[in-house]
Amino acid sequence: MNVLTRSRLWLVVLSLSLPARWVEGADLLKKPNVLFVVIDDLNDWVGTLGGHPLVKTPNIDRLGKRGTVFLSAHCQAPLCNPSRTSVMLGLRPTTTGVYGLAPWFRNIDTLKDRVALPQHFRNQGYHTFTVGKIYHGNEELSPGEFDVAVATHRASKPPKKFSPPTGGGGMDWGPFPLKEADAVDFQTADAAVKQIKAAPKSRPFFIAAGFHLPHVPLYAPQRWFDLYPDDDTVLPKILEGDRDDTPRFSWYLHWSLPEPRLQWLKHHDQWRKIARAYLACISFMDAQVGRLIDAVDEAGLAQDTVIVLWSDHGWHLGEKAITGKNTLWERSTRVPLIFAGPGVARGARAQQPVELLDIYPTLVELCGLPRRDDLEGLSLLPQLKDAQARRERPAMTSHNQGNHAVRTDRWRYIRYADGTEELYDLKADPHEWTNLAGRPAFVSVIAEQQKWLPKIDLPPTRGSANRVLTYNKVTDEAIWEGTTVRRSDPIP
Repeated sequence: MNVLTRSRLWLVVLSLSLPARWVEGADLLKKPNVLFVVIDDLNDWVGTLGGHPLVKTPNIDRLGKRGTVFLSAHCQAPLCNPSRTSVMLGLRPTTTGVYGLAPWFRNIDTLKDRVALPQHFRNQGYHTFTVGKIYHGNEELSPGEFDVAVATHRASKPPKKFSPPTGGGGMDWGPFPLKEADAVDFQTADAAVKQIKAAPKSRPFFIAAGFHLPHVPLYAPQRWFDLYPDDDTVLPKILEGDRDDTPRFSWYLHWSLPEPRLQWLKHHDQWRKIARAYLACISFMDAQVGRLIDAVDEAGLAQDTVIVLWSDHGWHLGEKAITGKNTLWERSTRVPLIFAGPGVARGARAQQPVELLDIYPTLVELCGLPRRDDLEGLSLLPQLKDAQARRERPAMTSHNQGNHAVRTDRWRYIRYADGTEELYDLKADPHEWTNLAGRPAFVSVIAEQQKWLPKIDLPPTRGSANRVLTYNKVTDEAIWEGTTVRRSDPIP
């Protein structure tokens, strides 16, 4: 018996004689850390995604270079609460019935005991920590969600609004605050950096950091506005009359919202200002992401830490005549999704449509945790090893019962609760300016897309409120937040 064989035998004997907890601890130390970075309302205006020619996101871009960027990642709901609920539970909104800004899933009998993503990691021995916006409100601070939860200060407001009065107080944009350290996202990064540096060495960590920007109000210190010209080059491309070939039901999804319409922005000379503010906020938030990446590197943890960065949904800046989310178009559903770290190919760019729903099973498999058979997403591990690996299905987004979008490599198909439809050829028409639904030549294309519509399509769960839309097929009426909307009603 040679020395190497005797050493291996001794390790086997030693492991059999040690307490099970010690052996499990040794295995646990082999697991990678997870840095879970969540961004609010960020569409594809990111350098590595090519969504805006002027945007400056050097830190998200460098994260992409050290990992895999998903160029066509899509949210499961174009609204904060249902999107984040979907990611954290691994279930579609059509399965949970969570479509609005309320309720929190822990207040739903069928979901209150469900093991959320960070809990699964905690149950396997990870130290879990959170700061910033991970769920929708302050639910991440609730006992049992994380081992440690840090609350950031409430955002301060300028003495008066920069923009004309409209909607809620959040509908504002301009250079504020004077000191970067006073901004909530700066404080979020501060807390996360401290935790990375102080994380226990006895077990791996799962650190979740949620940034608020570029959610409204669009406030960032002046120097971030100075990165962008005060001219029309900051504006996105639009088509006048773009909604002329879309069903009326497309308006119902965002019937009465605080986010202003394009016509209001133009009338009040605010379109350029809001677009520039959105860009400034993106760059300020990107700098905070950079601080997290630097902290991981400086702690010597780059080779031992999986970093995943994602946004809960996109945001319109005048496209389709609106601002905000709450739509089933590309601008509202396409989001950044980047994985980097051990087990992830570097500098890779995956083209196929994927879903935020896939994050939960991907992290579980990437970190070698016990798999769960109750998740509706697909692990992206094949694509993280080979960006060209084929995926089994397209991406799907839903916004309230009966309203769904299917996104394949080429097509976006939308069906609304009243049966009206949209179809876009994203290869020939990347801006979704021409609705092909209703043309005989595309009947077979639509039939193929319809196969992917969700089989489970629950109505809004009990307690649902805010951004909730239902449809009465008998009367052909939509009910928006308790108010009946008839086809004769003028579009706001």
